[in-house]
Amino acid sequence: MRKNDIAIPAARYADVVEQYLGRLVDPWLAEVLAAAPAVMITGARASGKTTTALRYAASAVRLDRTPEALAFEADPDAALRGRPEPLLLDEWQACPGVLGAVKRAVDTERRPGRFILTGSVRSEADPALWPGTGRLIRMGMHPLTVREQLSKPPRHFVSGLINGETVDLPGDPPDLRDYAEIALRGGFPEPAIELSGTIRDDWLRSYIEQMLTHDVPASGNGASAIKIAEFFQAYALNSAGIVNDNTLYQAVGLDRRTARSHTALLADIGVIAEIPAWASNRLKRLARSPKRYVADTGLWGAAIRADLGLVMSDGDLLGRLIDTFVANQLRAEAAVDPARPQLYHLRDRDGRHEVDLIADLGARGIVGIEIKAHSAPSRSHARHLIWLRDRLGDRFIAGAVLHTGPAQFALDDRIHAIPICALWS
Repeated sequence: MRKNDIAIPAARYADVVEQYLGRLVDPWLAEVLAAAPAVMITGARASGKTTTALRYAASAVRLDRTPEALAFEADPDAALRGRPEPLLLDEWQACPGVLGAVKRAVDTERRPGRFILTGSVRSEADPALWPGTGRLIRMGMHPLTVREQLSKPPRHFVSGLINGETVDLPGDPPDLRDYAEIALRGGFPEPAIELSGTIRDDWLRSYIEQMLTHDVPASGNGASAIKIAEFFQAYALNSAGIVNDNTLYQAVGLDRRTARSHTALLADIGVIAEIPAWASNRLKRLARSPKRYVADTGLWGAAIRADLGLVMSDGDLLGRLIDTFVANQLRAEAAVDPARPQLYHLRDRDGRHEVDLIADLGARGIVGIEIKAHSAPSRSHARHLIWLRDRLGDRFIAGAVLHTGPAQFALDDRIHAIPICALWS
């Protein structure tokens, strides 16, 4: 066998690439590869990392397949040489030694567009990631947003707000039930685009089962699949919440250390996300706990066995679903927004004031966002944004109450009610 026989030409995946849906990361990925030698795309399994990377790769190696990984396990430096570039190293974590080989190759010849690495999210504390420091640009990839599912051209919501852009809303916008149905579909490409009904539900439940039987044992932290399943369900029931750590941990009978380990594991494999609390020297007595989210609302529904009928009959579940859905749309956009907003939440210790999301733009100021499962928000729905604006002054750029109704209108100075569908209109 010749040295390059293991490499798989990207053209072999032509049938996958031809059906490609444009992703938010595409412009950024093209820009990075034109300027930097290596990029690592991370994210949950089945979120589309490999499909996207193949559009830019001249050759590809699947390191989770034993025949293709053999050369890299034996001599990763030699295995890299002579392959068409950009070279996609898919599921790199299955052969961690490849990261050191990429580092040495980049140090030897630092030309742009040499390597693309894809794989599940890994902890920043993982020693296997250290060789990539200063050599790899990391890029997070989320499940499909609704904008991506509809093949709409890119538009960045936060940048649009601060630039005063207007949105053309659809003539027949979704109502509350429509939003719940869209949210429960989730953003993983296969169930969101190709499947429906019970088949889609089965896919999402199977995803959770495979996560527990494959990713949990592969983590090597000794976690019990049963305990992780119980913890993930409890976490999902509290999605979009700021529940006290002890309350969450005790619900499944875990001590703090074990629960934090489980949280880190679920974050590493991309199925949960925690948005940190915002702080400002202009405000006092702010809560420090993160706001917790399941990273895909399809998985959220599968984890707690919630269908459309149940969600529409339970106000608490409905509110959590809509909040989680919108937050995930904005998290995906924030990662590629030219303004590079950092997302936070705000709540004071007394619970008197709470803002669902704060998009912090550094020296430029902040944007406040409230999420309401309500079709006709009034000024009272913006009271926390008004409170925040009055305390921050000019640092407060804009506020939005994202709602399930059909109209966009002003609620107060710099604060507007905006339909959720503006995120993809």
